[in-house]
Amino acid sequence: MRLKLYLLSSLFLVLGMNLSMAQGCEDDPLPGTTDGGIPKKSTMTVFGYLQPEYNAIFTDPSENTFKFRRARFGFRGRVNKSFSYYFMVEASDFIGGDGNMFLMDAFISYDKHLWVKASLGSFKQPFARELQTGCHSLTTIDRSIVVDQLVAPQRDLGFMILGGNSSTKLRYMAAVMNGRGLGIKDNNTQKDFVGRLTYRFTDWLDVGASFRYGYPNDDKIRRSYGFEAELSKWNFTLSGEYIHDEGDYNMATGGGCGSEPLELGDERDGAYVMITYDIKGEGQFEPVFKYEYFDQDTTLSGVGYQEMMTFG
Repeated sequence: MRLKLYLLSSLFLVLGMNLSMAQGCEDDPLPGTTDGGIPKKSTMTVFGYLQPEYNAIFTDPSENTFKFRRARFGFRGRVNKSFSYYFMVEASDFIGGDGNMFLMDAFISYDKHLWVKASLGSFKQPFARELQTGCHSLTTIDRSIVVDQLVAPQRDLGFMILGGNSSTKLRYMAAVMNGRGLGIKDNNTQKDFVGRLTYRFTDWLDVGASFRYGYPNDDKIRRSYGFEAELSKWNFTLSGEYIHDEGDYNMATGGGCGSEPLELGDERDGAYVMITYDIKGEGQFEPVFKYEYFDQDTTLSGVGYQEMMTFG
């Protein structure tokens, strides 16, 4: 078992906006607009955030280092009552690894109608609750192993339709994507189909499901599905996801936020369960416990299987 200690200091530089959504902040109204999103004047909002970090690993191979978990900036705006845009760059070399900044999100959205919106460009795959949660809104420092390893590439180029928002019971997202990751042309004539559907039964129970059917290499198929749920009651929040993945994959797409991609078997899966308690009900102090597991190859017992527990 590797024992790690993470000390994270986050500084959010948010100029004129509240980063409430991962996928283009579509629930967050732009300044200078009416309740319906119609601009009173031409607007553009600049935003960014830094997450410096110190890591200490106490078991071999040991490691102690200061680093940036994330260092991002971008801008967003609305052209008119029908179209908006979103652009974000990652400047942390600990994610890119080549000393260069790189483009993460860049898409144009048609969002005039609540239930039929569309985005074209580079954005997150519409798969898994934890991936759709913005980095600044994660309860724990890292996303779970299964999300980092199986929802890859986490960002891709494509076209997406979506509907609903945080105030509606039903939300859906469906996308046609290259399946190769950021800045890479598709290497085959096939496309990946990815989607996510969530439904809020009550104020305290939210469930959802995700799917992916794609071609990471030529005509070799990859299938993925996931289930999620979140229950919030009496200041407690219990959430979890299960993801199953099978077929071909491409290690070149990498893991999430700089994590090392692992070699996978023909079938793989994983899950996490997390519970938090908001002591005062104000989000100021919130103990958390998270249990997760990941199996790189479900056909081989005990090979590539790992578990992790997080306290915070």
